[in-house]
Formats: sequence, structure tokens, C-alpha cells
Amino acid sequence: MRKRESFSSKWGFILACIGSAVGMGNIWMFPTRVSLYGGGSFIIPYFIFVIFIGSTGIIGEMSFGRGMRSGPVGAFGAACERRGKRGAGEAIGLIPVLGSLAMAIGYTVVLGWILKYTVGTFTGATLAGNNVDEFGAAFGSMASAFGNNGWLLAALAVGMVILMLGVGSGIEKANKIMMPVFFVLFVILGIYVCFQPGAADGYRYIFRVDMKSLTDPVTWIYALGQAFFSLSIAGNGTLIYGSYLSDDENIPASAGRVALFDTLAAMLAALVIIPAMATTGSQLNQGGPGLMFIFLPNLFKSMPGGWLVAVIFFVAVLFAGISSLINLYEAPIATVQEKLGLGRVQACAAVGIFSAVVAVCIQGIVSGWMDVLSIYICPLGAGLAAIMFFWVCGKDYVERQVNKGREKPFTDKFYPLCKYIFCPLCFLVLILGIIMGGIG
Repeated sequence: MRKRESFSSKWGFILACIGSAVGMGNIWMFPTRVSLYGGGSFIIPYFIFVIFIGSTGIIGEMSFGRGMRSGPVGAFGAACERRGKRGAGEAIGLIPVLGSLAMAIGYTVVLGWILKYTVGTFTGATLAGNNVDEFGAAFGSMASAFGNNGWLLAALAVGMVILMLGVGSGIEKANKIMMPVFFVLFVILGIYVCFQPGAADGYRYIFRVDMKSLTDPVTWIYALGQAFFSLSIAGNGTLIYGSYLSDDENIPASAGRVALFDTLAAMLAALVIIPAMATTGSQLNQGGPGLMFIFLPNLFKSMPGGWLVAVIFFVAVLFAGISSLINLYEAPIATVQEKLGLGRVQACAAVGIFSAVVAVCIQGIVSGWMDVLSIYICPLGAGLAAIMFFWVCGKDYVERQVNKGREKPFTDKFYPLCKYIFCPLCFLVLILGIIMGGIG
């Protein structure tokens, strides 16, 4: 049997998990929702949900992966094996794996955009427009059917090279570089924006609390969705990273650090983007790709030193995107290794070729592609993993896995909170997403 790879250090694992969580949701969605739903009135419920999910769902997926020493297919199969249903468990485990692959393919398209704009900040192409319409036309031309093939394939190649190097030499080392650089660059941006005229209005808005917004159920629903998806709870990436973790690691402590740094990343993005928009008197009501590829480049061009600001911003975003991409691809690659007996390089090549073909073909529909996955597949995968761990594996197994590597047992409230509140919460996110057309 092939020796299972592992992370070489505690912080290597933590930084990899932070990298998987820190992504476009932190950068192009969180600041927009803070702006749309009352600043601090949104941040308060967001913090509450981050604390709850970080102390239940993240711990659960990490512990499930470590306990089974496998990705979702093997973990689900092993959970059901004691009831003579291994085949059924493995079939169910394919849902989060295929979801992770599909999400990775869509993310590859987005990373191709980011790579093009990052290189364009150095050549001048990214800031070549003169107004919002021109920036919008440039983005529309790129984000169309077969509109960005070369950059997309280059971004995928970067991710696959990192993955081919393995868990310790590839994923861990890459995140040890990219995540600290990401945070340093965003801190630099935050300091720069702080000294721009009008930025104070942005800060006042971020930290104000409007009771009408705070008591609005819609604010809480979108705060739940933002926390849930930002923390990468989907029954795949966090679970597979947990499977590479040694029994000496304190998972509850690691999960807390992941939640903390993911929240810091989101807050840094808000503290950069909202005050920056305020310097021009603009209201941040446009999220998603439009914010990053149309409105922010237009804003950067109007700022003193805008070229350098754009360089720092897009390099940081590129690192966040790569770290998320390699996490999304790891679960399907590990599954191909486990089920087909391929080496890591061969598995990466097979998954990479398939993904390249599909990614090139879906460029014109990637927005709808990602919406379907975030509404249906991600919360479903999270819910299925939670049921397998907390309901099928049972209390004794769960507590044994969670307490590995700890000097003192974790709280005895953990299991009932997860079984009776977190598990239903996953399906509530699914239902709310279907009703509201997406909350993540």
C-alpha cells in the first residue's frame, strides 16, 4: 500500500486550510454585503456564524478526514461499512468529490481572469480603460465563450504543478509563501487607503450598527451564507486536508486559527475596498466579478499611485485564488489516486486534462455554473459529511477523533451541537439558497 502523504508541520497544515478558505468570497463578496446590509449590522451576525461553524463544522470535517485517513469517497464508505453499506457510502461520497471537481473547473476560469489582470497590471493593460464602460467592455470580451483560453490554461498549469509536487513539497510550501504574502499585501493596501481623503466615511460605515438592519432576517440569512461558504464547508477540501494530518495535532485549536485568519482576510478586504470606494463618493453595491474586474480597476486608475495599488491588489488576489484552486482539485485527485491506483503526477495529469477541456468550454456560462454548485452541491456535500460523521459514526467515535492530540477533552457540548444544530443548519443553507437564488 502506498504511504499516505502528510503535512510536515502544524502551521503548514493551518496555512493550507487558511488558503483553501481565503478566496473570492472574502474579496469580492464580503465587502459588498457589508456595504449592502448595514456595515456592522452585517458583521455582528457574520462573526456569530463564523464562531459557530468554526467550532463545529470545520472541526468535524478535519476530524472525519483524519480519522478515516481518506478523502470523501473512502471516508463515507468506511463510515457506512460497519452497517454493511460501504458501496452505498462510497457512492454518496462521490457527490462532494464531483462537486469539488466542478467547482475547481469553474474556479479555473476565474483564476484565468485574475492571472491575465495580474500580468496586465505590470504591462499597463489592466488599467488601459478610461471609464467604467471601457473597463466593462474589456472584461466582457474576456469573460465570454472561448474568450480567455491561454490565460485559463496557464492558471490551471500553475495549480497542477503545485499539486504534482505533493502535499508537503507542493501544497504546504506554496501556502507557506502565498498566505503570509497575501496578508502583508492587504495590510499595505489598508494602510495606503487609510491616508486617502474621504476614507474615514468608509470606516464609519463599516463599523456603524443600524438596528433596523440588525433585526432584519435577510441580514442574518446572508451573513449565514457568507460565513458558511467562506469557511469552505462542503465535505471535500477541509476533509481531505484533515486526512493528511497527524494524530498529534490539536484539531479544535487549528480550526479556530483557520476561522480567525479567514475572518481577518474578509475584514482586510472590507477595510481596503469600502474606504477606497468612499474616497470617490461611490457606493459599493456591485459584488462579484464586476467589482474586481470593472469597478476596482476604474477606481485604481483614479487614485494617486494607482498602478502600484493595482499591482499589489491583483498579486494578493492571485495568491488567494491559487491557494483555493489547489484545495478544490486535491479531493478529486486524491480520489483518482485511491480508486485507480495512479501516482500523484499521473492523477494530476488526468484530472488536469479533463478539467482543461471542460473549463475552456464553459467560459461563457461560468457564472451560472458556479451558482448551481454553490446553491445545491456545496451545502449538500457539507450536510452529507456531517451526517456521516455525527450520525453514522456515532458519539464515541466522534469524541475520540476530536480529542486526539489534545491535553484535555474538548467540550462535551460539541457532539450534541453538531448533531442537532450544525447538521440541520447545512440543509437550511441548502433550502434558503434554493428559495433566494443563492446566499453564498
